[in-house]
Amino acid sequence: MALRLDDISINSIIGNGSSIKGDFTVNGFVRVDGDIDGNLETDGNVIIGEHARIRGNINAKSITVGGIVLGNLTVKDSVKLLTSSAVIGDILCRKIQLDDGVIFHGHCIAIKDDAEYEAVTEKFLSEKAIKQKVTV
Repeated sequence: MALRLDDISINSIIGNGSSIKGDFTVNGFVRVDGDIDGNLETDGNVIIGEHARIRGNINAKSITVGGIVLGNLTVKDSVKLLTSSAVIGDILCRKIQLDDGVIFHGHCIAIKDDAEYEAVTEKFLSEKAIKQKVTV
């Protein structure tokens, strides 16, 4: 696998004290130290700083969480939850690492095999969508 330039340089930064309301789509590597009230989508990596707060779903290549996320993480590669992190939502990924002291409340699917991951993820999301329509 070739290393993209976007894998090592940060393309977008949401600084401490900044806030975004609404969905946010970015190309490449993103660092969040502020607040997002909406969904975040990128084809690159995401670092969520210790003081960051996100209320929305995140879709990315990989995610390192140090702050608070109230939403689902859908990740093509790996998720790392640092000691200072709290995630309230579901995690779908190929690899996951949780440090001591992490707060996680939700379902987690972590399957390395691509075909099996795609099948299980699709089934899980379909079932979840059906349950949400029934309970509404």
